Amino acid sequence: MSAGTAEGEPMMDINTTPLIDVMLVLLIMFIITIPPQTHAVKLDLPVPNNLPPPPILPTKNTISTDAAGNVFWNGQPLPGGEAGMITLRQYLDLTKNMADEPELHLLPDPYTRYDVIDNVLAVVKKSQVTKFGFEGNERYANAF
Repeated sequence: MSAGTAEGEPMMDINTTPLIDVMLVLLIMFIITIPPQTHAVKLDLPVPNNLPPPPILPTKNTISTDAAGNVFWNGQPLPGGEAGMITLRQYLDLTKNMADEPELHLLPDPYTRYDVIDNVLAVVKKSQVTKFGFEGNERYANAF
């Protein structure tokens, strides 16, 4: 008889089948007991207003500002902050969908903060308006 073939000798290998079974049961129990993940993104949605939109003129529309940083569409004030920029973008999209796109004139107050004008210009650029111009540049000669 050789050394490893006797029936009375102990096995040198560990039986891993019960260990794997226990680990699978524990894994399933952990998966079941984990609470479902609820992920919420907080968004400030624009508040719908029931006011009729300011008229969009068929030949020329004007965006103007004042020294306090308020933005106006054809003389009518837009909401402040991000809501005003969203409203401005909606008006610009309406003008883009017209058969003959009207001109868009920007008439900023010389004392309006630069970031207000920058936001307006960014919205105009993103809307891809093709007929755009500045109005009243002569007012800036004595502004500073």
